[in-house]
Amino acid sequence: MKILGLSGSLRMTSSNAAILRAAALVAPPAVTVEPFDGVGALPHFSPDLDVEPLPGAVRALRARIAAADALMISSPEYAHGMPGSLKNALDWLVSAVEALGKPVLLLSASPGGAAHAHAQLAEVLRTMSLPVVDAGAHVFSRSKLDAEGEVSDPELLARIRQAIAALQDAVVAARLE
Repeated sequence: MKILGLSGSLRMTSSNAAILRAAALVAPPAVTVEPFDGVGALPHFSPDLDVEPLPGAVRALRARIAAADALMISSPEYAHGMPGSLKNALDWLVSAVEALGKPVLLLSASPGGAAHAHAQLAEVLRTMSLPVVDAGAHVFSRSKLDAEGEVSDPELLARIRQAIAALQDAVVAARLE
């Protein structure tokens, strides 16, 4: 099973990107988590650009999503909402078929759990016909990262493993429908 991870943060030392890297490390052997680092390279969405030939960064995003069985999004909350760069990436998928029906696991490294961004993101994903998997693993803290900025807390790593298991279950269930 292949999971594509999208970080809603473009920050070089992003805790959300660290969550995705940790997921790649703790995923079971039958699961590959591949972080996508091209969110910042996507042009601003415009229906005028959503035609062939697509911008290269958009083609790359859609190809990676097409090759994945599921998505994992780890996002901070900015001003009670999802970051503009993440919304832009999702806008590029609205008219595309690559993501349709693929389960999406939501995570966050924002203090307080990013409740507003989480709700906004879940609403956008449902509108796009993407089933949301909420494994209750969206409250993390920068204090759970080691000096190198990587997830080192055993409890947090266990929660990420459980979240991946919930996403696996959602993928299997979607295949049976």
